[in-house]
Amino acid sequence: MIVMQNEHSNSSVKIIENRDAGAYEKATKTRVGCRGIVIMNSKMLICHELNSEDYYLIPGGGLEKKETLEQCCIREIQEETGYVVKPIRHFLTMKEYYEEYEYIGHYFICEVTGKTQQKLTAVEAERGVTPEWIFPDKMLEIFSKYKEYADINETKRRLYLRDYTALSEYISQMI
Repeated sequence: MIVMQNEHSNSSVKIIENRDAGAYEKATKTRVGCRGIVIMNSKMLICHELNSEDYYLIPGGGLEKKETLEQCCIREIQEETGYVVKPIRHFLTMKEYYEEYEYIGHYFICEVTGKTQQKLTAVEAERGVTPEWIFPDKMLEIFSKYKEYADINETKRRLYLRDYTALSEYISQMI
């Protein structure tokens, strides 16, 4: 894992790179997305996928054309959870490399400004995506078990490593 500070910005956005052993030397496909750490009443907003091996994930998703990073964060959290948020601070960019892919995730600290209806994709509805409020230390404990999935579910291992890294960084910046 490589950690760098963004020198090209007035704000302090930490950049973390994680290159998997099987990653190509040069990525041929890139996916950019945004995720939000949302805390309210000391609990964290999480997407719990009830029908897909019991995944817990920090809400967010892929950037659409002509969309800013902040707009992506707002839209994805609203669609997945039904909560309307306001991004307060972009605190982390994570670059992950797996096989031919480079995944660039931008993480924001957000506050809730309202509530609306979820707008799940067909895949999300099939997975049973449900918003839940859980204490951050409990989520850190769940995400910290990413290594346990190495031999049984590589996708879950990667997602939990990603979210463990992001949540750990959030907590370290809040101390």
